[in-house]
Amino acid sequence: MNVQYHDPRAAPLKPPEPYVLSADLSQPVTIGLLANGFPDSVAFLEALEQALAPVLPRARFRHYNKGNPSIRVTESLLATIAGECAVVATAYGH
Repeated sequence: MNVQYHDPRAAPLKPPEPYVLSADLSQPVTIGLLANGFPDSVAFLEALEQALAPVLPRARFRHYNKGNPSIRVTESLLATIAGECAVVATAYGH
């Protein structure tokens, strides 16, 4: 059996593509924080809000939890998040 390993320190095969945030964070914005249901994912996102709030004073934060890490986010929760937030961050706990 041939085993291959991915070395994250290796040189990239393609040049990185710059990421441009589409939300204007200088204006009032609602940021969704989606926990995946693993232990501590909620606590991590609460800590993330505390870290971001001073840097983004015009941001409001909304917390969501899909409750089960082994399933996809439901269509109804996804629609709620998309309707309420301009930006979403998600996190895995453990």
